Amino acid sequence: INDFRKLEYGGPCPPSGTHRYFFKLYALDEKLHIEEGCKKKELEEAMEGHILATAELIGLYEREKNKE
Repeated sequence: INDFRKLEYGGPCPPSGTHRYFFKLYALDEKLHIEEGCKKKELEEAMEGHILATAELIGLYEREKNKE
């Protein structure tokens, strides 16, 4: 569950200033059969032994200032 209390990605919504967002990507050798809304630990256990490669992506984002 994310900060918006939902199961899907909601996009960045930072306070003022530039913020960094960290993403970890996984290449797997098979599709995972997990329940929607599973916990992080359950996801990590399901991925165990199936990770072919990983990558990390860092993005910067700043909200557009209010135009008046």
